[in-house]
Amino acid sequence: MQASTITVGNVIAIVLLGLVALVPPPSLATEVIDVRLWRAPDHTRVVFDLSDAIKHSIIQLDNPTRVVVDINDVRLRGALSDLPLENTPIDRVRSGIRKGNDLRIVFDLRAKVTPKSFALDPNERTGHRLVLDLFDDAPTKTEQSEIQKGQTPATKSVEELDDRRDIIVAIDAGHGGEDPGASGPKKLREKDVVLNIARKLHTRLAKTPGFKPVMIRDGDYYVSLRGRRDLARKAQADLFVSIHADAFNQASANGASVYVLSTRGATSTAAQYLADRENAADLVGGVRLSDKDDVLAGVLTDLSMTATLDTSLSLGRDVLREVDKIAKLHKRKVEQAGFAVLKSPDIPSILVETGFISNPGEAQKLATSAYQDKMARAIQVGIEDWFMTHPPAGTLLAWQRSQRTREYVIVSGDTLSEIAERHRVSVSSLKASNGLKSNTIRVGQKLIIPDA
Repeated sequence: MQASTITVGNVIAIVLLGLVALVPPPSLATEVIDVRLWRAPDHTRVVFDLSDAIKHSIIQLDNPTRVVVDINDVRLRGALSDLPLENTPIDRVRSGIRKGNDLRIVFDLRAKVTPKSFALDPNERTGHRLVLDLFDDAPTKTEQSEIQKGQTPATKSVEELDDRRDIIVAIDAGHGGEDPGASGPKKLREKDVVLNIARKLHTRLAKTPGFKPVMIRDGDYYVSLRGRRDLARKAQADLFVSIHADAFNQASANGASVYVLSTRGATSTAAQYLADRENAADLVGGVRLSDKDDVLAGVLTDLSMTATLDTSLSLGRDVLREVDKIAKLHKRKVEQAGFAVLKSPDIPSILVETGFISNPGEAQKLATSAYQDKMARAIQVGIEDWFMTHPPAGTLLAWQRSQRTREYVIVSGDTLSEIAERHRVSVSSLKASNGLKSNTIRVGQKLIIPDA
């Protein structure tokens, strides 16, 4: 056997290879995995999905108007050309590299905005995110006066000003934007289903004399839980109704429910589970720390000292009764839990779970326009029934009640027997008061409701 010869060059090569092996590979740069954009009524939200935590800064520049986002040691995966910029103040988005590895993204604007940004830590549904909110600048006093020129308000009678106001119902479609809510088969998303139901409820209430519906969310964007309450208060709502679709990790769970706030804990384990899930929506939807709810014990104390919670329970029972006519119930009584979105001390508030979107059978129903309309009508009838017998002072319904005559306008789906039942009168007296010879009625027809 011939011995191998080890030269000095071989030794040096072996040593160099060992040193290379000891040097750690260069760390992979953090990536911007995706960029999404949402338009809300008062701001535009841009969300950057990130592979890791980042440091960033924003700069606002004039002539031309721009907002610049600098993100340290990051590379952009993909392009920014597909963002939906229509109906936003953003004219163009471009990007480039600065200082070697830093990413600069420039938003060229067609209108002035107030930018705010914040980073979000990962949660159960999403990873690291950077949120950029571009708030529309409010018009100046000069611009406001120009807008108001030529807009003379309609003259109202003393009666209209005094005691014939509409009952204002704030309709809240849960989730939205970054937060899709629960998911069902065939990519069915809770945020889409409940927005459809909310819009149908709005259409129905808008056709009912004495009611004025207000949409809290009327598009695919996120509103914080506290922001939803604030919008209802700003609208001076008489009722806040939040619409959702339930979900559970077992597909067999089913049934619709109605919830109100609890000041003493949840009435069931399921109610507590649902409240925890809904209260976590801000983590998914994206809310900066300073926007988090700080109204806790004070609100609950106020609620326990007023009739707000009792009203919520009573009204919730009327809605649950009507929902029971079109859907299987998960619980046969109104349940209670600590839902953050219901913590308004001065507005009766209910949360309607329209069914389990995680249940294939119920998801199939919830996906159809016909069933969404049935659910909207059930909620509408429950709301109207309660206010017919408990009209707030100063409203048209209260005035009609004092006059011992009430007027009702027929909407799609109404029958004479249902109208009689809802107003607690007989069909015969209803026909006699309106000179009807048959049970045939038509949409838009006005009926006089006799005194019960």
